[in-house]
Amino acid sequence: MAKQLFLLFAVSIFYLAEVSSDFNPDEQISSVTQVGDYKITKNRFMQELGTMYPTAIQNGHTLAPTPTPAPAPAPSPRSGGGLDCGGLCKQRCSLHSRQNVCTRACGTCCVRCKCVPPGTSGNREVCGKCYTDMTTHGNRTKCP
Repeated sequence: MAKQLFLLFAVSIFYLAEVSSDFNPDEQISSVTQVGDYKITKNRFMQELGTMYPTAIQNGHTLAPTPTPAPAPAPSPRSGGGLDCGGLCKQRCSLHSRQNVCTRACGTCCVRCKCVPPGTSGNREVCGKCYTDMTTHGNRTKCP
């Protein structure tokens, strides 16, 4: 489709260059276009162009509308199932001595388990086995 439109554009520029170079200001402008040795009316020109490029011309006068692409699927949310993991983890880690480390680990646990326990510490059992059994590579509990 892009090739056809480019070719159509190139051909029309060529025809415009031919027409403008043959232009005589003393003559009246009419609906007849002269291209080289051919005199073609506007409608016939569009019809001939339509037979050469049927996908590019519609109704003899306008370009066919380009198909709109299907909407892209919504990006998967980084938060777990509609939870505000960022806000919940910020509250959960507000009293932690290493807030950045705590918030990062809490965010991972929130996305995977779709839960953040209430309060600033403890209550991990509220979120179930996913939250309590997740461990680091060093076999320490991951979720704060």
